[in-house]
Amino acid sequence: MRVISQQPVDATPDAAALHEVVPGVLAWVQPDGTWWLNNAGVVTGDDGVVLIDTCATEQRTRRLLDAVREATGDAPIRVAVNTHQHGDHSYGNSLLPASTVIAGHEAMREGLLADPIIDGCPPIWAPVPDWGGVTRRVPTITLRSELTVFTGPRRVELRHPGHPAHTTGDVVAWLPEERVLFSGDLVFHGLTPLVFMGSVEGALRSLDWMAAFQPDHLVPGHGPLVDARTLPDVLAAHERYYRLVQVTAESGRRDGLTPLEAARRCDLGEFAGWADAERLVLNLHRAYLDAAGGGELDLIQAFGDAIAYHGGPLPTAV
Repeated sequence: MRVISQQPVDATPDAAALHEVVPGVLAWVQPDGTWWLNNAGVVTGDDGVVLIDTCATEQRTRRLLDAVREATGDAPIRVAVNTHQHGDHSYGNSLLPASTVIAGHEAMREGLLADPIIDGCPPIWAPVPDWGGVTRRVPTITLRSELTVFTGPRRVELRHPGHPAHTTGDVVAWLPEERVLFSGDLVFHGLTPLVFMGSVEGALRSLDWMAAFQPDHLVPGHGPLVDARTLPDVLAAHERYYRLVQVTAESGRRDGLTPLEAARRCDLGEFAGWADAERLVLNLHRAYLDAAGGGELDLIQAFGDAIAYHGGPLPTAV
């Protein structure tokens, strides 16, 4: 089901690079942004570096840290922030210096502590990711709603939207003076969003919440960087996609279809060209569960259906 570009993007670790967003604030972008290939951020200041997220594997995290050292003259990484629990943003925590303080939402910490995939990845993806020498390292400082971090006079505000969205423990990093927002996976720019561990309705609500920051620059969790000119279109596309998930779930439940059957009946329309179309199935599992009153998602069933929709294990480059 995945639409392959006519000009494949280089997704090797060497293709990842730092991009200056504003002076002293950089974004680490990993093409092509799909499964396990996230973006991260670097905020510099007089007291050292605030790092926004790590990467999934040892190889990719070490490449990120090498680039940070080169770009900052080996400035110390004082604080690292995890925008949420998923391993593409957090497994590399263990490669940070022991002196680095790691911060995240309290639900993110709980989620990473319980995450079994870092211990042995099932054959959901092909090739099965090779994490390398990473181990579980969770935040030692947690927030429930907000927390402010400084490096010199530079202010980094960590905010939780107040409800589940991509996950239950999402955090954005907002630089009010520079008007830069690191959204984590509340934004997937140009590829299929994922909300199976959060809430479709909450993801919709998060769009207006992020727009209210009025950022000049937004660094998404996956995909190309976003500026003030393109932000309204990016958020509007997310809204249309989430509405499609809701409509598909409503009609599927009414007609007695399983999430997989509802996904197969769905016309993706404008979203057919987005990578990782199989996430529709995962998102429908969440929508069905929420419509039934909530509860724990059956991850084995959900990913099994996603694999069936895709026609085999999900593609990754890690």
